[in-house]
Amino acid sequence: MKDISLIAFDADDTLWECQNHFEAVEREYCELLNSYAPADKISKTLFSIETANMPLLGYGSKAFLLSLLENAVEVSNGKVKAEEIRKIILLGKRLLQLSGSPIDGVEETLKKLQDIGKYQMVVFTKGELLDQENKFQRSGLSPYFEDIIVVSDKTEKSYQQLCKRFSIDINQLLMVGNSFRSDIEPVLKLGGWAAYIPFHTTWQHEVTEEYEHPHLVKLNSFSQLVSLL
Repeated sequence: MKDISLIAFDADDTLWECQNHFEAVEREYCELLNSYAPADKISKTLFSIETANMPLLGYGSKAFLLSLLENAVEVSNGKVKAEEIRKIILLGKRLLQLSGSPIDGVEETLKKLQDIGKYQMVVFTKGELLDQENKFQRSGLSPYFEDIIVVSDKTEKSYQQLCKRFSIDINQLLMVGNSFRSDIEPVLKLGGWAAYIPFHTTWQHEVTEEYEHPHLVKLNSFSQLVSLL
């Protein structure tokens, strides 16, 4: 790892908590619509609609809100009430106002990495631009990063573009994140380095088979990055 010059950090559930807020909203949503269908059916059809909408809507809170509304029409057979629609919109807006408060140990670790003076650091995340930029600003972490880069999806091509933007080779990149599917595997396939920090909950869409790799390090906490580097 001696050649690493750029550290890219995932945002949601790496720098700040996110998925648990989505799960809390989904539980309230299922309770709101429980007169139309049981919770397991509502959640199952919601995930199907989310997946079908991804090519058009992408990821993030706004895409999730549109899927919540579409699913409410679906499970209620078009009988969902205006007041229920209003409450669903308020649930979605709550996700757009998340504080972005850093997970324990994140800010202290970023400061130590910054003090080393050897690495450029950037937030590299997927989702909706305004939503992610707002969370980034509310987090108070902007002084530690060169920039925040928001992409529609984390593909091998997007990581190649990231390296090109910072004029580095792929073996000079370390990606830090909680999603093996989005943060880890594409980088490993290209020949880069990855630090995998699993979060206690994972969105169903991000679940994939995990494996060992010479360029992969699995950490128990964000603060372990300092000793790793």
